[in-house]
Amino acid sequence: MNHTHKPGGNPLSGVKCFVLDMDGTIYLEDELFPYTKDFLDRCLASSRDFLFFTNNSSKSQQSYLQKLQRLGIQVTAERMLLSTQVLIAFLQRERPGKRVWVAGTADLLAEFRAAGIEPLSSAPEIAIIGFDTELTYDKLLTLHRAVQSGAEFFGVNMDLVCPVAGGEIPDCGSLARVIASSTGVEPVFFGKPSPHALDFICRQTGYAAGELCFVGDRLYTDIAIATGTQAVSVLVLSGESKAEDLQRYPQFVPSLVVQDLAELSDYLHPGPG
Repeated sequence: MNHTHKPGGNPLSGVKCFVLDMDGTIYLEDELFPYTKDFLDRCLASSRDFLFFTNNSSKSQQSYLQKLQRLGIQVTAERMLLSTQVLIAFLQRERPGKRVWVAGTADLLAEFRAAGIEPLSSAPEIAIIGFDTELTYDKLLTLHRAVQSGAEFFGVNMDLVCPVAGGEIPDCGSLARVIASSTGVEPVFFGKPSPHALDFICRQTGYAAGELCFVGDRLYTDIAIATGTQAVSVLVLSGESKAEDLQRYPQFVPSLVVQDLAELSDYLHPGPG
């Protein structure tokens, strides 16, 4: 199955770098898809770059690099980007010195500390929630009171659920809705599809938006980030989204729909012009 905006053409002709989602795109939990390594090899052989970008804010960059290594994929830190880094870069650039309080896993808090930001400041001016698989009611209460007191409310990623073997579990977007409901304040999100994420990737890589291709299994994040921009998007049906979901989200139209990265490989030649 495929769909392009330009029938008969190759929607990837101007792409210089693939921004690959992870879970549901290159692997499912701890199982690498059998075609992933071949796609990465063919990507480089076609003179194109690639990097990984995950919205999952429950784990650190180092954790993801170690996981990729266990799965047989060796990449440098420059090729492993997270939604957490988007928010941290924003804080460093736009809110330097502000007191923050973060509801998140130990991995998430460590990322903030490594960037020189203490994530558990008292009397916070910014209240942040991530994909907190260690969430407690006390954390929710602290966030609620901070936002009620006027702190800016930020969510690391807007995903409502995270796919796991046997189903899905509530992700950051769902957890943030609790505080939005209790305070009446909607959070600003920083992972895909936020413009903050696209700007961050362009700054980190040096590529223009029109040279990027976002590949993922979720319409409202992986495809939405490219909507209304010059970036290309590819929906893979190897994860969360199914073909019928294209009717559910008519506002998010991918440049291409494929079953998986194996089918996407067929579009990798020739290289970008």
